[in-house]
Amino acid sequence: MSKILKFLFSRMVIVGLLILIQIGILTFTIWKLSESFLYLYVLFTALSVIVVIYIMSKKDNPSFKLAWAIPVLLVPVFGGLFYLIFGLRRTTKRFRRRINKIHTEGFKYLEQDPQVFKEIEDEDKSISNQVKYLNKYAVAPIYKNTYTKYLSPGEEFFEELKRELRKAKKYIFMEYFIIREGKMWDSILEILEEKVKEGVDVRLIYDDMGCLRTLPYKYYEKLRKMGIKCLVFNPFVPFLSVIMNHRDHRKITIIDGHTAFTGGINLADEYINEIVRFGHWKDASIVLKGEAVWNLTVMFLEAWEFNCGEKEDYNKYKPYVNYEGTFEDDGYVQPYGDSPLDDETVGEYVYLNIINKAKDYIYINTPYLIVDNELVTALTLAAKSGVEVIIVTPHIEDKWYVHLVTRAYYAQLIEVGIKIYEYTPGFIHSKTFVSDDKIGVVGSINMDYRSLYLHFECGVFLYKTKSVMEIKKDFLDTLDKCQLMTLEDCYNEKWYKKLLAAVIRVFAPLL
Repeated sequence: MSKILKFLFSRMVIVGLLILIQIGILTFTIWKLSESFLYLYVLFTALSVIVVIYIMSKKDNPSFKLAWAIPVLLVPVFGGLFYLIFGLRRTTKRFRRRINKIHTEGFKYLEQDPQVFKEIEDEDKSISNQVKYLNKYAVAPIYKNTYTKYLSPGEEFFEELKRELRKAKKYIFMEYFIIREGKMWDSILEILEEKVKEGVDVRLIYDDMGCLRTLPYKYYEKLRKMGIKCLVFNPFVPFLSVIMNHRDHRKITIIDGHTAFTGGINLADEYINEIVRFGHWKDASIVLKGEAVWNLTVMFLEAWEFNCGEKEDYNKYKPYVNYEGTFEDDGYVQPYGDSPLDDETVGEYVYLNIINKAKDYIYINTPYLIVDNELVTALTLAAKSGVEVIIVTPHIEDKWYVHLVTRAYYAQLIEVGIKIYEYTPGFIHSKTFVSDDKIGVVGSINMDYRSLYLHFECGVFLYKTKSVMEIKKDFLDTLDKCQLMTLEDCYNEKWYKKLLAAVIRVFAPLL
């Protein structure tokens, strides 16, 4: 009984009810007004028609436009107004102006070493074009003098993270989408407490929506009492607002400016298989040691400035400030961020570039395969051109409707020669690309609309590092635990599931 009461009075349930009440009141008000006043009915219907014209004229993904145009036309009285509340991906001018100003200031600290770029350009023009794209549109230089190590599964990441946290002398910066109290977070928190007592500057940003169900309300107050500087990204309020769409989906830890972790792993027990939620949880991260950490440090400091409003002296946190000696030279490393506020879908374009330039193979791990026409076309063309394309997705889903849509893409991809495997022991949450024994990506970016269009994300582009081959080896080892999906599997799916998947797929951009 106590668990039921705790759930019923949890912040998640209360917030959900408040939002539903607002939607109900709004719907009822529009309905009653339209019923009582014919001219209001005509007005709301006209608004919906105008909204559809606006949607279709936007410079936006066609799938996203179609997903909104259909419900607006089906329910014209409510549709237009609902789109204006939920569908517009624009934030308030103040929100956008403030964050873009901080980005512009941060960009001043990110300069490309021309010699490093020239080395890549002389070696492989197609790679240098990818590097140039990230340099120009994500303001992300590429670096040498950076050691990388691929970490999978989450247990391996957890042990490495604790080892490095204990070495911190000056500062620890952490930015995570989900934190859940339990063995993993409690162990990390214990180390952070110790470091605060040693005089280390410990800072944490967590996403309020991501932690809505996993942390107590105002958890940041507890952390601040411990001496940890803690901020909540885009605090979730139970009011209808488009700003709530933009979440901080990044997973970053930075230690003394010279060591960093990023990838798909949040700070919760399921990520290290301490608890079982969807079978065995397979995930991936990467640790960087060296000059490339600077991109992630600037990314964090920008997020910190945005959330607290205080200016930072970025120069204090550069890689060599707290490190004596030289860093290992291990290929080329380019960490990058993706923001939903600049109308540049960096995460998707990185994936497209890798797919389009692959010569021998592309191996992809993704928890969700809800892709737009551009990605489907690129994958199809690669497979038809003789490139080996293999994609691994989960066998046990975390969200049934998302898994249903993921499977709805299988048939058309398998038909062109793409191999799709499902990770049978459980849920694969890794977001990795590896291609041609020289290119790799590890990050937080899923192959779905939310990651590619709505969230703040990050990734690391790798060229000729040892970790590229580590990603490949792990991928091939994982295939031994996977089930190859066939056209027969797709055709034998129950008819009602296929029908439901077809309907949901139309609205996939809204999931």
